[in-house]
Amino acid sequence: MATAEVGDDVFGDDPTVNALQEYAAELLGKEAGLFVPTGSMGNQVALGALARPGDEVVCEAGAHFLHYEGGSVAAHLGLMMRPLEGEAGVITSDQVASVVRTGTEHNPHTAVVAMENTHNAAGGRIFPIDEARAVSKVARDRGVSLHMDGARLFNAQAATGTAASEWASCVDTLTFCFSKGLGAPVGSMVVGPSDVLSESHRLRKRLGGGMRQAGVIAAAARVALETGPERLHEDHSNARRLAEALAAMNPSAVDLGAVDTNMVYADVGVFGTTGAQVSAALRREGILTLGSEGPVMRLVTHRDVSSDEIETAVSALQKVLI
Repeated sequence: MATAEVGDDVFGDDPTVNALQEYAAELLGKEAGLFVPTGSMGNQVALGALARPGDEVVCEAGAHFLHYEGGSVAAHLGLMMRPLEGEAGVITSDQVASVVRTGTEHNPHTAVVAMENTHNAAGGRIFPIDEARAVSKVARDRGVSLHMDGARLFNAQAATGTAASEWASCVDTLTFCFSKGLGAPVGSMVVGPSDVLSESHRLRKRLGGGMRQAGVIAAAARVALETGPERLHEDHSNARRLAEALAAMNPSAVDLGAVDTNMVYADVGVFGTTGAQVSAALRREGILTLGSEGPVMRLVTHRDVSSDEIETAVSALQKVLI
């Protein structure tokens, strides 16, 4: 990062950013890439380039951009969401086929179908590639664009052996994060057709995402993209160990079948406590977690947590919960 060659990315002449965008686009089989500060901004500039105010976006009911991005798609883009109840974060081609609307003076036009992979609120579940292809065919047959919130796409690749580019081929635009599992300190990428990404670039500027000498952080993102995917299986193994330890304390605490990648959603209510209480108790043991006032808490493994530290966390959980 300290030695990165930089320019001015607002004018498109930061060589480190440009090289990263080209590398990411080529890796995922797309024409162009756009480096953005966050995944939330990535989703906004992609959806905003594919749809117009008043248009409808079909998504899964627990979609991240619907619940956890500050209402941005409504506030900034004027888009309507059409949420569908999926299973494990997955919407089907039949569901999509049943709701797509051409738009009239009475009804909104369905402009985009969005998928999330892996699905955060569903516990890091993977969107099966065959269903993604089926959803893609239905949407494209009806002239509807497709977007994938692939914040943790490379976790899906690591868990299944299916190349990230296979999921990318199912959609027009795709976002993924260099932070989270890949391990960079900051940054996300949008990839897609050149004409769409040109509009995304304009929207990035409107949202304040022009970052001048961004090569400093793009250098770290490049390292994350080149080296991060190969070690994600370690995070998955650590999450499985954590889940199995919780299940051993109480089989109702974790659905082991739902632990696909690096997330464990634990129902600590079965131990007569709340996520916030467990999080506070774990903090006293030197373990940092995110706990809500309800009975469910999300535990996420990543490159900064070793297998030995998972054992430390297991011991702390046993002390706190039993």
